[in-house]
Amino acid sequence: MINIVLPVDFGDKTEQLVEGAVKFAKQLNGKIFLIHVAPSDIGFAIGDMGYQYFPEVEANEIRAELVELNKIEQRIIAHDVDCEHLLKQGIAKDTILEYAKAKNADYIVMGSHGRSGIYDVFVGSLTKGLTKDSHIPVLVLPIHD
Repeated sequence: MINIVLPVDFGDKTEQLVEGAVKFAKQLNGKIFLIHVAPSDIGFAIGDMGYQYFPEVEANEIRAELVELNKIEQRIIAHDVDCEHLLKQGIAKDTILEYAKAKNADYIVMGSHGRSGIYDVFVGSLTKGLTKDSHIPVLVLPIHD
C-alpha cells in the first residue's frame, strides 16, 4: 500500500485538494494520512496588557478544527480510501515532514493556488518550502478558482 500524507488548512480550496488526493490514492491503492497543523500561538492575543494567553480560546479552536478534520476523514473513507488523521500544533512545514517520515510516506500531496512573487515574499509558501526540504516526493495539485 502507498502512504500519502495530505496536509489540510480548512481553506476554501480544501475540498478540491481532498478530491485530487482521493483520486490519486485510488489509482495507487493508497492510504491517506490527513494532517492539520494548528499554530502554537492559537490561544494568544495582544491587547493593552501585552500578550495574554486564553486557554479556553485555544481549546475551543482545537475542538472546532478536530471536528472539521473528522468530517474530511469521513468523506475520504466514504470514497473507499483508507484514512487516518492527526491534528497537531507546531510549525507547519516541520510538523508535516516529521509526520510524513513517521508514517513512512511515499508522497506528500499539496495544493498550489498559482500565487507567486510578492505573495511568497510576505506570506511564504508552505508548498514551496516542502518541495525544497522534503526527501519524500511532493505531488503538487493545481487548485483553481
